[in-house]
Amino acid sequence: SFDMALAGILTEAEIAAGLQSCQAADSFDYKTFFVKVGLNSKSKDQLTKVFGILDQDKSGFIEEDELKHFLQHFSASARTLTDAETKAFLAAGDSDGDGKIGVEGKTAFMKQ
Repeated sequence: SFDMALAGILTEAEIAAGLQSCQAADSFDYKTFFVKVGLNSKSKDQLTKVFGILDQDKSGFIEEDELKHFLQHFSASARTLTDAETKAFLAAGDSDGDGKIGVEGKTAFMKQ
């Protein structure tokens, strides 16, 4: 499960705070989410681990379905992101316009 994989990087309280910040439909804002989850204060090493967990197929990219899958499965209380939210989230870390977040985009994206 994602909970086990993220243990030691993100606490349950951090994840809960992140999810709490985006319960209403179309309220998901990745900047708010990352601040609440505390990702912006993590080391590059920890971000690389989180990226590796999100990148389910180990393609070196986080695609839209992987992002949705992650958010739905790391907590039973997470709602499914709307397509607009998912696209905005991906666009933020998509450094070359291919619709996915590559390894090189992740740290700049997390630090926003």
